[in-house]
Amino acid sequence: MPTEVDVVVVGAGAAGMSAALAAADRGLDTVLLEKSAYFGGSTARSGGGVWIPGNYALKAVGQDDALENAKLYLDSIVGDVVPKVRRDTYIDRGAEVMDFIKARTPVRFTWVPDYADYHPERPGGRAKGRTVEPIPLDARFLGEELERLHPAYTKAPANMIVTQADFRKMSLGMRTIRGPLTIMKVTIRRMVSLMRRQRMYAMGNAIAIGLRQGLRDAGVPVHYEADLQDLVIEDGRVVGVRVRRDGAEVVVRARRGVVLGSGGFERNTELREKHLPQPTSADWTTGSQFNTGGGLLAGVAAGAESGLMDDAWWGPTIPLPGRPWFCLAERNLPGSIIVNQAGERFMNEALPYVEAVHEIYRGEATGVGHVPSWMVIDQRYRNRYVFAGLMPRQPFPGRWFKEGIVRKGATLADLAAEIDVPVESLTRTVERFNGFARTGVDADFHRGESAYDKYYSDPTVKPNPSLHTIDEGPFYAVKIVPGDLGTKGGLVTDERARVLRPDGSVITGLYASGNVSSSVMGHTYPGPGGTIGPALVFGYLAAEDIAQHTAPHSNVSETA
Repeated sequence: MPTEVDVVVVGAGAAGMSAALAAADRGLDTVLLEKSAYFGGSTARSGGGVWIPGNYALKAVGQDDALENAKLYLDSIVGDVVPKVRRDTYIDRGAEVMDFIKARTPVRFTWVPDYADYHPERPGGRAKGRTVEPIPLDARFLGEELERLHPAYTKAPANMIVTQADFRKMSLGMRTIRGPLTIMKVTIRRMVSLMRRQRMYAMGNAIAIGLRQGLRDAGVPVHYEADLQDLVIEDGRVVGVRVRRDGAEVVVRARRGVVLGSGGFERNTELREKHLPQPTSADWTTGSQFNTGGGLLAGVAAGAESGLMDDAWWGPTIPLPGRPWFCLAERNLPGSIIVNQAGERFMNEALPYVEAVHEIYRGEATGVGHVPSWMVIDQRYRNRYVFAGLMPRQPFPGRWFKEGIVRKGATLADLAAEIDVPVESLTRTVERFNGFARTGVDADFHRGESAYDKYYSDPTVKPNPSLHTIDEGPFYAVKIVPGDLGTKGGLVTDERARVLRPDGSVITGLYASGNVSSSVMGHTYPGPGGTIGPALVFGYLAAEDIAQHTAPHSNVSETA
């Protein structure tokens, strides 16, 4: 490990690798230090969506719109929670960053057809979406380094290579011809890759692999199991990091700057209890087990301001033992509802996942028990759709019943007793919902009206593809808790990714990107890929600022 370089980057996720790659591309001597034995971070565990308007992949299929529309959209959903200059910079520079990644790495992106923005009806929103995902790639070029890819959140059956676009079709099981055709396609893809001895990866894995190869090509060393302890500060400037490696503390000095890309604090129980709404649990997150807030704590100790500490990239989650399941399609598919401990619906179940958990906590704050909530489905639903990785008609594992995650009742009354909610209330709730399903209009919560609601719905169901009666026993209730993909709160930065103090001044030499920084998306989520997109962009902008506006310690310039 070097003792002094131009740029020290902490964290080998999308943010850190983007920063390190951009710094090296500008001729800066750069090293990347990673806490774990793996590269990829939470990005490698993700679906791999990237929300960056106007990028080359959108242009290739005629899906790019005016950047002013994207700015209007963020204005309307984020508002003044985040300075406009930071939001606008993200939109203005995003496509450039995507071009850079295309030029410097083997990863290529393609549009995810019709994956709507999460708030498509708001000003500037797009029903056809702005999300792209990586094209599956053969990672043999990475050699033995591929063994250091961060373990996935979950694997497709038989290690099939499944894209986000594939997942949408497969979630419908045999309901449409697209389901079996997609299953056949990914099966053939798998067989061909085996015959060719390829090592195919998709989603977030493909992004992480592509960036890692870019670092190898650029000659950027990555040192694993180097755990950040604190920042080295001299005369008010960050000049390096102190890490623990092989049982000893090592100082690596940075002549030009330090970039933190070390992830959120979702695995830190103490920080969760201090900052996040209650109840909360590190067992409910799908974020990397190594995200314990080390970069955040080091930045705060150096005098940084923090923001959005009470928020996260939430999602209704099934608390499976050792493997929480983040619910996507399950909530949108017809024939399901979510009820609280009073046996009542309290939201549009198909809401974007961050907003859905905001509703859970809003209800919890009023004294009505919303944690846990229960997803109520019937046997028809189970026969039709993929659910939490289970194929249609596949029985729930016995362990899920034993752990109390799934409850079963021959009748709704039996089910109400199983989950300890009032029988009359649950029966009334289901009967009212069934009426909405027959008319196609959810008069209480407007489910199925948004283009986003329809994305994971069942187009064969009429008149509303997100609504169907729940009336074919036996009935099931699946426990739902407020889980997350990672935390949103972190170090406050400006549009150049420079870390700021509470008075708004810049901490010279310190930058942050990704979930260690306070989210540019504020309390909301624009669309699939609203986490990875900013990580890539602001990592790149941090490196650009270091190259353009800093000099070695003795001659520092903070030009505006």
